[in-house]
Amino acid sequence: MTKIRRGRALAAGFLVAGLALSGGVASATTPPAGGENVKISFLTHWGPDTVALLQSAVDAYHQDHPNVTVEIKAVPFGDLLTTVRAQAGGSAAPTIAGIYDLWLPELVRDGVVAPAPDAVSQDVGSNWGASTASAATVAGTVYGVPNEIDLYALNYNKKLFADAGITAPPATWDELLADAQKLTKRDGDTISQQGFGLINSWAAGVVHPFASLLASNGGSLITDGKPTLDSKQATETFALYENLVKGVKVTDPTMGTADANTAGPFLDNFVSGKTAMIIMANWWESALKSGMGDQAFADIATAPIPVGPSGDGPHSISYSWMTVVSAKASAAEQAAAWDFLSWLNGPTSGKSGASAMADILQSMGILPSRTSDIAAYTDRLNRPFMEGYVAQLANAKPFPIVVGGQEFTEALQKQIESIEFGQASAADAQKTAQADAESILAKAGGATAGTTAGTSGG
Repeated sequence: MTKIRRGRALAAGFLVAGLALSGGVASATTPPAGGENVKISFLTHWGPDTVALLQSAVDAYHQDHPNVTVEIKAVPFGDLLTTVRAQAGGSAAPTIAGIYDLWLPELVRDGVVAPAPDAVSQDVGSNWGASTASAATVAGTVYGVPNEIDLYALNYNKKLFADAGITAPPATWDELLADAQKLTKRDGDTISQQGFGLINSWAAGVVHPFASLLASNGGSLITDGKPTLDSKQATETFALYENLVKGVKVTDPTMGTADANTAGPFLDNFVSGKTAMIIMANWWESALKSGMGDQAFADIATAPIPVGPSGDGPHSISYSWMTVVSAKASAAEQAAAWDFLSWLNGPTSGKSGASAMADILQSMGILPSRTSDIAAYTDRLNRPFMEGYVAQLANAKPFPIVVGGQEFTEALQKQIESIEFGQASAADAQKTAQADAESILAKAGGATAGTTAGTSGG
């Protein structure tokens, strides 16, 4: 993560709209807060086009409860967590915020977010998959409404594969290395087309693909609250990165930079056909379509994560997003916020049995996580690019949700990037990564929220 993230997070500054809300699961017919005038705010990292869809959804709901006004604030993804934290104790604190699940344990610990009402908690427990619901749960208490699930797959350019005489995507690491060598082109010592792309300058973009390859090699980042970056499986994964950059030389890290909006050269080089393969999440579908156009995008396919020498099969890393409510908001504001979120994520607010949230997410090519939304969107989720991700949901492993998780991720990012840029050997980077992780998790107390292993589904 986040997401992370994302090519779609292009918002800068603030988009403000006066909107009104209506009752959801918690209050289907009674205006929130007994009908008194209430003003709340909703902080997101979505771009203007997506915020406009959110406004349209709320406008459809406006007629029922004109007493509630929400101010929508949008910031780039890179500013989202800092904004939530910086404003948490003041009058400018957002009533509702969209957050990456990795952040939840610390926001709960610090008293930033409020527990969900019983009706919302029961809704989450009944209508989301166990793994997704657990990511919104700390010590048995639900604190958020999940809205999306993301996971990783190998994305590859079929045209470049055909030009290189390759008929199928790699299923193993050996095949990945062999194919990447065939797909790499050089102008002297400079790589003009890299066979396999890595990402840098963005924590989740660095760590999630690494974690997916590690999981597909039979390993994990954290087991039972303890880091396991010193395992044999991790040793092999660190070594793979070193081989890609320094051994077979099929990866140019200067082509993999991400910017503050999680777009940038790593995206541009894949769009332009200068990167033949990359491991990325499903949400970037809209960015690929926008950059490539329909004809060129038709050449992009998805495949399972290649399996390493110690692995038992392909495994993607998954993570989720949710909306939370400020613990500092008044009782009336919290009631209005939960009421709105219940409706927005409920099955009557969108089209054809889907929630309005699912309709918004699908506009960006993102997987909704509510079970009824996945059922409502079955036909659309079977489109060529997305079906590869949906097929891997059952085998996906949730990214560990622990107190100190963001710091852990950023520390591991630094060590992976040190291999990419030749600043450390794989062995030295692995040793430092394990030591850093032990220190961070020990300091955090090893407290966990949700699951750190197992399958993930919607």
